[in-house]
Amino acid sequence: MIRRFLLAALLPASLAFTQPALTTIQDVLYKADGTRFSGTLTISWTSFQSADNSAIVMQTSTVKVIDGNLRVQLVPSATGTPPIDYAVTYNSDGRVQFQETWSVPTSTTPLRLRDVRVASTGSSGGSSGGSSLAPSTTPIPESQVTGLISDLAARPIKGPSFAAGRTAVVDGSGLVESATGNATDCMHVDGSSGPCGTGAPTFVDGDIPTGIVDGSNGTFTLTAVPSPSTSLSLYRNGMLQKPSLDYTATGNTVQFLTGATPQPADTLLASYRTADSSGASISSFSGFSTTQVLCSGEGSTTSASSLTSLATCSVPAGLLSQGDRLEIRFDYAHSGTAGGFSIEAHWGGTTIVHRDALLTETLLAGRADAGVLASGSQLSSETWGGSTLVFSANAVLAADAYASGITINFLGLTANGGDTLTLSNFTVVRIP
Repeated sequence: MIRRFLLAALLPASLAFTQPALTTIQDVLYKADGTRFSGTLTISWTSFQSADNSAIVMQTSTVKVIDGNLRVQLVPSATGTPPIDYAVTYNSDGRVQFQETWSVPTSTTPLRLRDVRVASTGSSGGSSGGSSLAPSTTPIPESQVTGLISDLAARPIKGPSFAAGRTAVVDGSGLVESATGNATDCMHVDGSSGPCGTGAPTFVDGDIPTGIVDGSNGTFTLTAVPSPSTSLSLYRNGMLQKPSLDYTATGNTVQFLTGATPQPADTLLASYRTADSSGASISSFSGFSTTQVLCSGEGSTTSASSLTSLATCSVPAGLLSQGDRLEIRFDYAHSGTAGGFSIEAHWGGTTIVHRDALLTETLLAGRADAGVLASGSQLSSETWGGSTLVFSANAVLAADAYASGITINFLGLTANGGDTLTLSNFTVVRIP
């Protein structure tokens, strides 16, 4: 029992012996209006070694200030290795009020804020000799801002060829460089530049290679150079030939390999894309010389009493050119006897057709044509019903620009909102 008593008595003495010396900071804090400050002080510091060689690790401590009374004990930092300042943040009313720094010296008697505050703009005041609160103007070192150094290191950095006013590209090292090339060049997604395509794209379909078909000649010439070369589809008697197995192609010259040489009475046809006038390969489908179905499908259903879009067909930019024609067909179905219905078809911002039908009408069909002019288009329409809606035709000019694309919109409404109107089917066909 005596041994246990001695150990219990020595343990607090041992802990007290190893604890670093502390300096007490005690003061009464006031606001500028004379009322006492209440809130919390968040005190943070970086690692240092105290004067008695105690290792002080980087940490943060929160101290409550109630009715202006501040009392906190800290390890002296002014005599530490290295000497550091405590960063103090004043919090009140749920937000940060201001920040300041403290340099705490060694003292056996309590110190006031004015004794530890670094470059403080505050002044003493109050009946109890307390300290008024004023923000510190001391700059905060970058090293004390959490994550700032690493964030600055991760930001994009200008490369040696960076120049203002040019398109920025990122090189293989992650540096921001400026694109090179002529001012009229176009940028590619890989960071390179080159001439912009200005010519109309061209597709060649049904091209008959020139050359003697006699069973011995294997060299034939295409009308143009396929670009890209992989766009070439070569047919012999309707059968698709395989490159490198049946033939090789260089420029616009096709060389059939042994065993695949065309025989008398064989027919050869080729389809391929070509480059535009700037030499850039065209990957879009503009310029097809055959009829194309641009859009086809079912639309949606509405019971709304205001015009509602039931389907759209978006014609892409660069597809239409002067002399083209679009054929538009549509079918509507009406169900219910609450009232009639109305339909419209729009070419961009121009109404191609508008028809109103009675409640007894169940079907409406129609077609429209858009003739593409040098500027704008000429539109015509024909519509008819299944029972009571009479045949009607109309023609109108549209000034809508088509070079950047055009949207065809099919709309409908029910007069009383109780019936349903469905766009059963629509088709948009381009005829070059």
